[in-house]
Amino acid sequence: MATTPLTDLGLPGLRSGTELVPSLTDDDQPQTGKDFTSDQEVRWCPGCGDYAVLKAVQSFLPDLGLRRENIVFVSGIGCSSRFPYYLDTYGMHSIHGRAPSIATGIATAREDLSVWVVTGDGDALSIGGNHLIHALRRNVNMTILLFNNRIYGLTKGQYSPTSETGKVTKSTPMGSVDHPFNPVSLALGAEASFVARTIDSDRKHLTAVLAAAAAHRGTSLVEIYQNCPIFNDGAFDAIKSPDTKGDAIIPLVHGEPITFSGGAKGLVRDHASGGVAIVATADVPAEQLLVHDAHNADPSQAFAISRLTDMGYLNQTPIGIFRQVERTTYDDAAREQVAMAATAAGNNAADQSARLAALIGGGDTWTIL
Repeated sequence: MATTPLTDLGLPGLRSGTELVPSLTDDDQPQTGKDFTSDQEVRWCPGCGDYAVLKAVQSFLPDLGLRRENIVFVSGIGCSSRFPYYLDTYGMHSIHGRAPSIATGIATAREDLSVWVVTGDGDALSIGGNHLIHALRRNVNMTILLFNNRIYGLTKGQYSPTSETGKVTKSTPMGSVDHPFNPVSLALGAEASFVARTIDSDRKHLTAVLAAAAAHRGTSLVEIYQNCPIFNDGAFDAIKSPDTKGDAIIPLVHGEPITFSGGAKGLVRDHASGGVAIVATADVPAEQLLVHDAHNADPSQAFAISRLTDMGYLNQTPIGIFRQVERTTYDDAAREQVAMAATAAGNNAADQSARLAALIGGGDTWTIL
């Protein structure tokens, strides 16, 4: 993996994702990961990748410098969606696929909160697909953690929207005939302003991506490859094994040439297809190697890079921050519009009440007995 800090992605003038959230003061006690650990028993299967993500999040949250009461986690339905129980913050275990919509309301109504969504590949991309893409499109100020284990775990091992074609499961005994989603490609197609991918077992990389996502103002989508040891064990072995991960992981670092396999392979533009291609670095001039630009306003290059992800058994995938651009957030724009309307109508509470009464009582009315 690349050693360059992934958080060195500051954009001039970019507003922080937490700038409106009250910070800790000098009178507050310093926080540790234990302060964000609830008293609830963690009820995931032994060896589940969710444990690693939970520990990373609990250890990272003190770095935000925010009060626990100003942080909220919203989840849908699935194994990952038990997440809010295990964090000593505000949270909601909501309904299937609707966490992004609930979080949109929270973020719009409460600018003083740091809003997080925890979801899985089934919750987010099946019943929740419509809610996810519109949250990304609207660019609501929230961070979405999408746990992708390429299987339905809570319902005991059915294929999911990210399972590879041919996957044999309880619901596909002869192999899935579906074509899977690539969550990063989907997010980039919705023009999400921040899109990243990381791995449950790489604590350093995961934490760096979380920090960058939290600092971004707008919707941050972080796909986390997460192993399910019961129903899909080994799905990510190629990118985790010391023997293969050097050839399997294509690390993305803003401003640096995209190379992997110890520098022996790299990416160049493929003019024939309009995408990108993998080449031996010894066969091309260094200046032809593709330099990663996470700040490119056009998501086309990031999308092309995302297409290098294996959609069958995962032997190769880009990892890192694909895109981070500045764009107006829905919640900021909505609050500004409400303030403008209130100013135009006059801010006198009595006048507003009188106008509301006139609106309700205006025109024809009926009394039904």
